[in-house]
Amino acid sequence: MRCASCGTENPAGFRFCGNCGAAVAEPAPQLEARKVVTVLFCDLSGSTALGHTTDPEALRAKMRDYYERMRSIVERHGGTVEKFVGDAVMAVFGIPVAHEDDALRAVRAAWEMRSAVPELGLEARIGVNTGEVVTGEGDTLVTGDAVNVAARLEQAAAPGEVLVGEKTRRLVRDAVGVERVEVSAKGKPGTVPAFRLLDVDPTAAAVARRFDTPLVGREAELEQLHRAFERTVREQRCHLFTLLGAAGVGKSRLVAEFVHEVDARVVEGRCLDYGEGITFWPIVSVLKQLGERAEATIARLDEGASSPNELFWAVRTQLEEVARDRPLVVCLDDIQWGEPTFLDLVDHVADLSRGAPIFLLCLARPELLDQRPGWGGGKLNATTILLEPLSTEECERLIDEQGGVEPGLRERILRLADGNPLFVEETIAFARESGRVEVPSTVQALLQARLDQLGGRERAVVQGAAVEGQVFHRGTVLELADQPAVDEQLAALVRKELIHPAPATLPGDQGYRFRHLLIRDAAYDALPKETRADLHERFATWLEAHGAELFELDEIAGYHLEQAARNRRELDRPRADLEGRAARRLAAAGLRAVDRADVDAANNLLGRAVALLPVDDPSRTRLIVERLAALVEPTRAGVRRALLDELEPSEDPALRLHLRLARELLRQQTDMRAAADDERTLDEALQTFGDANDDLGLAHAHLVASWRHWGRSNARDTLAALELSFEHAARAHLHGLSFTMRPMRIAALTQGPFTAADVEQRIAPLRARGSLLEQHLVLLADAHLARLAGRHDEALAFLSDAGRLAGNLGLTFFAIAAATNRAEVLYDDGRLREAAEQFRAIDEEFERTGLASFRSTVLIQLARALEGLDELDEAERFAELGEELGGPEDVINVAWGRAVRARVAAARGHHDAAAALAHQAVAAADTTDFPQVRGDAREALAYVLHAAGRDDDARRELEQALELWRQFDRRPAAERVERLLAEL
Repeated sequence: MRCASCGTENPAGFRFCGNCGAAVAEPAPQLEARKVVTVLFCDLSGSTALGHTTDPEALRAKMRDYYERMRSIVERHGGTVEKFVGDAVMAVFGIPVAHEDDALRAVRAAWEMRSAVPELGLEARIGVNTGEVVTGEGDTLVTGDAVNVAARLEQAAAPGEVLVGEKTRRLVRDAVGVERVEVSAKGKPGTVPAFRLLDVDPTAAAVARRFDTPLVGREAELEQLHRAFERTVREQRCHLFTLLGAAGVGKSRLVAEFVHEVDARVVEGRCLDYGEGITFWPIVSVLKQLGERAEATIARLDEGASSPNELFWAVRTQLEEVARDRPLVVCLDDIQWGEPTFLDLVDHVADLSRGAPIFLLCLARPELLDQRPGWGGGKLNATTILLEPLSTEECERLIDEQGGVEPGLRERILRLADGNPLFVEETIAFARESGRVEVPSTVQALLQARLDQLGGRERAVVQGAAVEGQVFHRGTVLELADQPAVDEQLAALVRKELIHPAPATLPGDQGYRFRHLLIRDAAYDALPKETRADLHERFATWLEAHGAELFELDEIAGYHLEQAARNRRELDRPRADLEGRAARRLAAAGLRAVDRADVDAANNLLGRAVALLPVDDPSRTRLIVERLAALVEPTRAGVRRALLDELEPSEDPALRLHLRLARELLRQQTDMRAAADDERTLDEALQTFGDANDDLGLAHAHLVASWRHWGRSNARDTLAALELSFEHAARAHLHGLSFTMRPMRIAALTQGPFTAADVEQRIAPLRARGSLLEQHLVLLADAHLARLAGRHDEALAFLSDAGRLAGNLGLTFFAIAAATNRAEVLYDDGRLREAAEQFRAIDEEFERTGLASFRSTVLIQLARALEGLDELDEAERFAELGEELGGPEDVINVAWGRAVRARVAAARGHHDAAAALAHQAVAAADTTDFPQVRGDAREALAYVLHAAGRDDDARRELEQALELWRQFDRRPAAERVERLLAEL
């Protein structure tokens, strides 16, 4: 068994490494895995010429020395020599067990090899590169592009030179000196970024932690440290204080703050995770910082001639001697890598030291408790605390302390870092350097190394759990880990701070959650794609049998089947049955999302279902139309346009006709001027789909027809087309088209020639069903009824609720529609300034989203409010712009716009021009069946006639307007006209 700490092979059955003494973990099964490793290529230069000038026997001996020397260097740094090819050496760091500093080990090995080769009378070129590979048993340990790039770097290096790849440089950035070069690599587009190695610091950390920002979120732990230290000084005794925490959680930063504030002599030592003669390395480092008085003790440790008890006594008495002069803080970092003898030494000092204030401050990861379950236990002078991740608010403060980032980037960093300060720092640094927000390679190395330290059974449990997600269940693990029992492994993973219990979503099961999403991702990423595909499919099948009560069963099972299908596609081994099964589940989930008005989810799920289906699948066209219909809300015009462009190359004639219908509907909503250019598509669709008795096609065609009637301001024709579309949609069991038509029906009812009783009768079924969308529509209708009756405050309250509900549903356009209705009520109530401000805000939103058809009407409504405020120039300008954007077919804009312009002209004394405009407004209004538009046009004509002194003509127009208002229950308008008639 190979030791995870030093890489030494040990005989089977060894519990501790024969070289370094570390506990030997249970061997993991040598299956294929995906992991990030660092590859080193070292190749001799001039070896051909050497063969001409050197005796074959001498050459053989020289090459044997070369191979042995290179192997020795690689293995001393924890690497594995994969092969010798000719005079080239290929080594891999991170096989079989990954370490967080594999890249640094490889670079240090390369630097040492660079110096060692000339000592043999040879010259070499070296390339080092880090990247993802597939590992496993066989002739080749690793396979992947990272190997090819390492070879290309070696070939591009000059004799005596080391070139490292970009990812390697990022992983070792604080321990090396480099200069950038560009390498042309065979088979690669362009050049490969590379760095010439100039220097390597043998003691520096690969990535130095930052201690120049204020400490965030550790006030309570800092206070605990100070209290324990003060007690140590007060009682003149030793205290063992252990800080446990995952890598990057902030142990070192907390200690840096403590030692900066404390009045004591501070010495530091760090346990190394590999190397020769490292048992007492940390304590020797401590003693060296004590100066000449500790030289004798150091010599005894170096000689190793004394017994452990004698050495322990020497170290303890040395520390006590120094501490009597001044309190002593001994910081020992990474003691989870400490060898058993070193940990015994720390225990010895803590247990037996007397009469001197020694504060033993140990930093460790939770794995320490696997080696020493009783660490600190039973000691009255010992404290152990676990550092938890920072809260979201604390992470936000940490980001601000580092200069802050833009809001979108902040949210992604917070989600990715999940409370780990190092992850926050590294993600920010990586984003600033590369412009991308993803898992930094430094973090990736930490997580991979941590998982590689697990035993085989624990790793199988973690990987099975990772397939389900960040939250998983015991039943899942039992099914996917292929083990008869998993409770022992789950408990061990909880102790190691990799997972913790969480509420279960499956009845009768036990839930767990990965401590960090990135731990889950690292475990999942290690799975080969073939294994992922198998596990995802197995989990979906298991879930179908055990998760029938889950509301999201279709979505969750569909996701896992989709992942299984996608991985098989990427391996060029697709399975049509699997893809069809995934598509059916995703489609069912997408159609349910349509029913609950979750447009974004519907678009996502239906799109993924379509992507899994072959082009000749009969359900594919139906799902595409459903998806387009779900996206019919005008503010999603850009998404629809992109989808239509994507589907344009289709050769299916029925689908192509559906796409033409969808484009015409898009034009109706975004630009009435363009929509007027194409009359043929709708007629062709009605004919073609009618001949084929195609309910899907007829439902779609009649929906487009309803929008055409709506654009011409004909509410009755709009409703008639909608009823036909509803009828065909019901026969075809369509969801998206039904979702689209319900708001249109309310709009036609509230704008068309219908009394309050008509509207109430039509919306009664909606009140009974009561979905969130239908609640929104009922609120709009109730606001309309209140507005008809002149109960303006009540109408405004209904509209506020409707807008809020639409916003919660993510239906932006519906929220804007509620705001538009609200502005109209304010106008009716005489609150013209408020109405104008509301219309301006809506206009800005429509201009931003490019919805010219809707913007045109809002501009004219704004113009009406401004005319009422006597801001005539602005009113005229907006009325003209609204007419221009609407086009000649948009008769509501012609009627309202010219009515406004007529009032403006009359106010200026231009009576002939005003009369002409007013008559044009009435003529346009009479082609519609919108009572509001027809009544407003006649009131405008009466205003113009009265201004010109033609009161009898004005009275006739007002009487016609009054008849309209009374016929369709417009009470406030009727009362207003009655007052005008009385004044005349």
